[in-house]
Amino acid sequence: MTQHMKQEEKSWQIGGKTLNSRMFIGSALYPSPAIMEASIRASGSQVVTVSLRRQGVNKEAGEGFWKIIRDLGMEVLPNTAGCHSAKEAITIAMMAREVFKTSWIKLEVIGDQYNLQPDPYETVEAAKVLIQEGFEVFPYTTDDLVFAKRLVDVGCNILMPWGSPIGSGKGLINPYNLKAIREAFPEMPLIIDAGIGKPSHAIQAMELGYDGILLNSAVALAQDPLAMAKAFSLAVEAGRTGYEAGAMQEREFASPSTPTVGTPFWHQNQ
Repeated sequence: MTQHMKQEEKSWQIGGKTLNSRMFIGSALYPSPAIMEASIRASGSQVVTVSLRRQGVNKEAGEGFWKIIRDLGMEVLPNTAGCHSAKEAITIAMMAREVFKTSWIKLEVIGDQYNLQPDPYETVEAAKVLIQEGFEVFPYTTDDLVFAKRLVDVGCNILMPWGSPIGSGKGLINPYNLKAIREAFPEMPLIIDAGIGKPSHAIQAMELGYDGILLNSAVALAQDPLAMAKAFSLAVEAGRTGYEAGAMQEREFASPSTPTVGTPFWHQNQ
């Protein structure tokens, strides 16, 4: 099989673009810009999230950061991190579209500063306006199915439910709810955003049938961010491959994996 054929097999669609990697990666919290760049490259990701509020693009201090992002040659997914109202998020999204020349926007409207839980009312309102303005909205949500349905009702084509609160590293705290969202929207691209701390969490998310994960803290705050980025890349691929392969049904009782044919007759009825 040629390399081209292998890439075609791995490719998938989201927001009008074709990707091979199912891992989105953030650009904050790294020990240094050099480690950020090397870690993002090691992840194999094709999408990097950036915050317009992180630092102004025209400020001299931020020029080095933006140059790295441009040189990576990746799809840029701007976010509205730090916004607490629909009005604020819409303003940031409009500015991000001008700066990054993309209609993609990761919509974050925080409703609680303690656990950084999104505000469902303000998020839905912002999503409605941004979709009318021609944005492809990637909304950050909890694992609440009703919240997800309201976002779809206003036109969202993508959902990004959390695994657990941002930066907590607790993994998937409610797989039942995440599974319910997957089953409610079988054809919609779903990305786990927030809470992933270990590669095993990424595998679990992919085995639930999610289309990808978005990471930042788990890589940036690892003792060796480059190695962790690579580990997550392998985990995402393993989880997806396992999902597509189809896992066996769980059983309540043991079942021999070795046929009893050939077993001494005096043991077969034991």
